[in-house]
Amino acid sequence: MDKIPFSSLTYIHKECETELKSAFERVLTSNWFIQGQECKKFEKQFAEYCGTAECVGCGNGLDALMLALKAMDIGTGDEVIVPSFTFIATALAVAYAGAKPVFVEVDPETALLDTEKIEDAITPRTKAIIAVHLYGQMAPMDKVCEIARKHNLRVLEDAAQAHGAVYKEKRAGSWGDAGCFSFYPGKNLGALGDGGAVTTNDAEVARRVRAIGNYGSEKKYVHDFMGVNSRLDEMQAAFLDAKLPYLEEWNQNRRKIAARYLSEVNNPYIKLPIVKHGVPVWHIFAVQCDCRDDLKHYLEEKGIGTNIHYPIAMHRQKAFEIYHFEPDAYPIAEKLANTVLSIPMYSGMTDEEVTYVIKALNEYKQAVK
Repeated sequence: MDKIPFSSLTYIHKECETELKSAFERVLTSNWFIQGQECKKFEKQFAEYCGTAECVGCGNGLDALMLALKAMDIGTGDEVIVPSFTFIATALAVAYAGAKPVFVEVDPETALLDTEKIEDAITPRTKAIIAVHLYGQMAPMDKVCEIARKHNLRVLEDAAQAHGAVYKEKRAGSWGDAGCFSFYPGKNLGALGDGGAVTTNDAEVARRVRAIGNYGSEKKYVHDFMGVNSRLDEMQAAFLDAKLPYLEEWNQNRRKIAARYLSEVNNPYIKLPIVKHGVPVWHIFAVQCDCRDDLKHYLEEKGIGTNIHYPIAMHRQKAFEIYHFEPDAYPIAEKLANTVLSIPMYSGMTDEEVTYVIKALNEYKQAVK
């Protein structure tokens, strides 16, 4: 069998090729590339899809988080609770807003924020909780929001990996004060470049996010905020709007692949992900193995692409040395960083390819250490 990549966009882009080409021609012909009708249309469509009143496009997922924090006046001297295990963008956004990320350990079975540990991390300086819907499974948002209300905190959803995920009949991005999305090409809904968005039911948050992302301006050359340049351009908005109608089908394809992995992989050395919260969209299918690097080498020798999400726990990142985190402060995050391995997961995998991956996983024997 030919090599099975970790991820591929070939199938989904072939499926909507006509719409993508039409979107390109339309924007090219219009000669309008920033803050035009294409972005407005996509913002409206994506807000309706997520179940929110507002959507504001921006440059990328990191900016979406940072802009949302700034729109809520969270900055210098404030603290924001962040899961101990996630992509670095979640904590970087807090730092870029001027606040301090405070890591809270995650559930070792789901790698999602452990709501039982949140309140112990709350101080008088805490202003918000960022719940990350890691790998496409939503965090328990009802519990997160309940804790936030009790302590008068804002809630942000880092939904960069969860386009279309559902928890208790509400989609990702519709639970918190703001939902923050990335449209990096490999996401379940990806642009053909960078892009991001903030969803919210708070009109004032939406207004401020839009202004701050436009140099702090709502009226040309009048700047009410210390803003940045972070706008979703017309071309990417048009591409996203062309792909959005396909998202549910693509997510369902991922769910079918995940269902086969969950039911057919049977190896005592490989721990499968556990679903506790809602209906995931399986942006990533991450298994755990005590000899992760050996398993990774074994699979790649068989032509099966893999990745690691994520190999270094955030408190050990050199970028965060300024916060003086204790090296052994987050053992669950450390354990995950040393054992997780992401296996192929994308819409367009054939049954034969899925079968091959399952067979390889079942035949793996842990290296003797």
